[in-house]
Parts: sequence; structure tokens; C-alpha cells
Amino acid sequence: MRKLAIGAVVSGALALTGLAAPAALADSPDLTFGAVTVNGGKPIVVGTKATVTVPVTYSFTRPSDLVINYENNFLGIVLYRGSLADPANGLEALSQTPKCAPIATTDTTVTESCTTTLAVNPRESLRAAADATTWKAGAFYGHVTVDNDASDDHISFESGYDMWGGLGTAKVQRLAKVTVNATPEPAVKGKTLTVKGTLTRADWAKRAYTGYKGQKVTLQFKAKGATAYTDVKTVTSGTAGALSTTVKASKDGSYRYKFAGTSTTAAKTSAADYVDVK
Repeated sequence: MRKLAIGAVVSGALALTGLAAPAALADSPDLTFGAVTVNGGKPIVVGTKATVTVPVTYSFTRPSDLVINYENNFLGIVLYRGSLADPANGLEALSQTPKCAPIATTDTTVTESCTTTLAVNPRESLRAAADATTWKAGAFYGHVTVDNDASDDHISFESGYDMWGGLGTAKVQRLAKVTVNATPEPAVKGKTLTVKGTLTRADWAKRAYTGYKGQKVTLQFKAKGATAYTDVKTVTSGTAGALSTTVKASKDGSYRYKFAGTSTTAAKTSAADYVDVK
């Protein structure tokens, strides 16, 4: 018996193969699910290259005589946007067995608590700006039965899946980058200091970071010896995400730009640029 191909089951479950569903299906397994928690409830922030590994916790109740062995049957979690029957995109679990443990039993059922991970590879999984949104969590059950014994001149392969949707949500956001550069350095006390920078964010369609125009970004300053930054002024990003403003040089310290984020793009703070004032 070969092991279940998780990716193939997920692709089928998410209707990404383009095959029509049969008119009649076998009886679905009697499974129920608890709420799915993705990334501890925090947004999933994704750049343009690195795969982001996302922790997932969930629970489910199965009949006590239904053994899920992750060899010829499998139960897992997916994220999808759009409808369950016709999703616009989907994110699947990594190809390892979830870690599950029984937390309650009855004469006829077993409830298990599970942890698993989702892999978000922007080069493979994220395609457009529309992917920066709130996704839905779903569960799927897949099975396969293979008979490769040809001694009787007959072999067979049978598979199927069930999907359950609306089990939770997860927000996917674009990773932002912010830079800062104060000039001239060293500065002359009382003279004008120009603080420039850029605000960019991941563009999954272009596989690059592009300027984020029209966004409010806060210039902050921390004097030498101080423990915290204070807000100086708000700057609006311009063409290609450009940031620029001027301040009077008064004392030694560090400047940085802080972007609070939007619904589609994660918050980000630049590294600090220390300025010596003469």
C-alpha cells in the first residue's frame, strides 16, 4: 500500500485539477471539527522569496472505529480564499504527519487535539494582490485504496475526499520594508537635517518589492542616552514609496521611520540612523 500523496489530495480537494465532481459520492465519514487556530491568531506576513512556516492547531472528533493512519487515509487543514467548491487559491499543509493526541473518548467516538504546519511559499502559493486578504480555514479527509496484485489479471485504484469549510480564518499580509537616511552627517546644531527613506512592500505578481505610495509613516527620534523613541512628524510616502522631510539638528541621536501597516500590508519599522550633532 503506497502512502497517500498529500499534495494530490489537497489539489483535488481544492478543485484545482479542473475535474468535475461525480454526481454520486460514497458516504462521508462522520467527522466534526473544533475551531482552527492559524499562526496563533496573528497575521501571516509573507515576502517575495522565503517560505513562511505557519503553526496550526485544531481538534476533531472521529468514530472510534475510524483509524486515520496517514498511509492510505489522511486528515489535514487547508486555507482557501473564495468559495469551498470553487476556491480562488489554497494553501496546504506540509507533507509530514500532524501530531495528534486523544483528549476525550466515549463508547463510540474519539476526540483528538492536533498541531501541524502550513507552508506559504510566495513563489508557488501567492499570485496576486488579491491574496493579501482574510483566508478561510478548512479541513479535508482523503483516502486511497490500491490493489496492484495482478496475479488475477486485475488491478484497481480508488480515491476520494471530503472537505469542511468555515472552521476559522487567517489574514495573509504583504511584508513591508522601510529605510532611513539622515544627511548631512555629522550635522551642525541648529541647521537643517534631511531625513529620507523608502517604503516598499512585497509584490507577489512581480516577485519584487515595489513602492507603497500615499501611506502615512512616522518619523521618530531617540536622543543619545534615552531609552525610547518619540514621534517627530508624519510623512506621506510619494512616488516609488519615497519618504523625505526636514528637521532642525538639535542633539545627538537616532532617527527612524515607523509604518503602522494596513489591512493588506504588515507594520514595519526601519533600522535606526544615528546622527552626531556638532
